[in-house]
Amino acid sequence: MNNLQREKSIIVWILLAALLVAIGLSVLDKMGFRKAIAGITAPSQTEADGMVPMNVSDYRIVITYKYAYDLEALVAHTKDYFGWDIGDQLSPRDLTLIWGRVAAHNKDVDFHWSQGSRRTTMRVDGSVDMDALFSGEAGLNMCISNNHIIPANEDVRWKLKLVRTGDHIRLQGYLVDVSGLNQNGSVFAWHSSTSRTDVGDGACEVIYTTDIEWL
Repeated sequence: MNNLQREKSIIVWILLAALLVAIGLSVLDKMGFRKAIAGITAPSQTEADGMVPMNVSDYRIVITYKYAYDLEALVAHTKDYFGWDIGDQLSPRDLTLIWGRVAAHNKDVDFHWSQGSRRTTMRVDGSVDMDALFSGEAGLNMCISNNHIIPANEDVRWKLKLVRTGDHIRLQGYLVDVSGLNQNGSVFAWHSSTSRTDVGDGACEVIYTTDIEWL
């Protein structure tokens, strides 16, 4: 190999290394980093009336407001849904959001977060003193929610794509019920939880989101 070939080879390897670094940084940027923030208060909700009709695919959808919802939280995990069903088209992303003691201890407690099938699951190591830190499992669950985010407009839809783990955000919008019917008689329904203490099926918040703000 002559000097010219060697120089070209070095340049190619430098470019490949730079590309790999750029890709790695992009992946880390999308994933975000675990953070902890103290002093985040529980979400607030106030009774609201209203509805939004829309067409999604071949369904006629009606979104009915239950409560106006204002939520400051730390993002613990995100999950994208790329399917063609109505739920995925309405809500392309779920956010696992935390506040209170869970957000305050999100770094010193090794939470293991995961999402799938429109649910959030979490476990902690057995060495964690749940009573001392969270007033037991019930206290821990009061500071966690899985949220089906329905963007109210394209601006919110774009912001939703940018949300990542570790972000400190504020969501505003409405807790809603969603009902849909197509010409074949197929029915779609989502019902938002309106409590921060419930767990299991039906405990997810369905949020028709009018704004996302980074804090």
